[in-house]
Amino acid sequence: MSNPKIRITVRELGNMEAELYPDKAPKTVENFLKLIEDRFFEGLIFHRVISGFMIQGGGFDEKMKQKHADPIPGEFESNGFKGNDLHHGRGVLSMARTSDPNSASSQFFVMHADAPYLDRQYAAFGKLTSGLDVLDAIAGTRTHSVGWYDDVPVKPVVIEKIEVIR
Repeated sequence: MSNPKIRITVRELGNMEAELYPDKAPKTVENFLKLIEDRFFEGLIFHRVISGFMIQGGGFDEKMKQKHADPIPGEFESNGFKGNDLHHGRGVLSMARTSDPNSASSQFFVMHADAPYLDRQYAAFGKLTSGLDVLDAIAGTRTHSVGWYDDVPVKPVVIEKIEVIR
């Protein structure tokens, strides 16, 4: 059976496509696919954009109102999970979390550049197969501080939809 493939459609910028790796992070991929099926991500934004590091989305709408999802176990080595050896290189998808290793829910990030210090600390679960130009365009977005969040795009970078593709 082949790995699931997804398309992230970003308003005015285009599409990023990715392959997900259930063999590396099975519960993470299962949760992400369920959120896609529930259309959870539609209208949410990339709310943290740090060029040369990553873009993060999946938790807030354009008014910075948070949308909640249930937490899942962190599938990474420092949390006792074995087998997730996916490196945090350019284009890799990984789950955002708080200091609680089991706090990931819906917020994910896409690596704009390599960050090996995140390996074994966060649940990487997929990688872009196309759309690096869209990733670069998002990473180049002008940002400012909003509330307790730094690096929020001045003009919202909206996820129109995420869908499974065949």
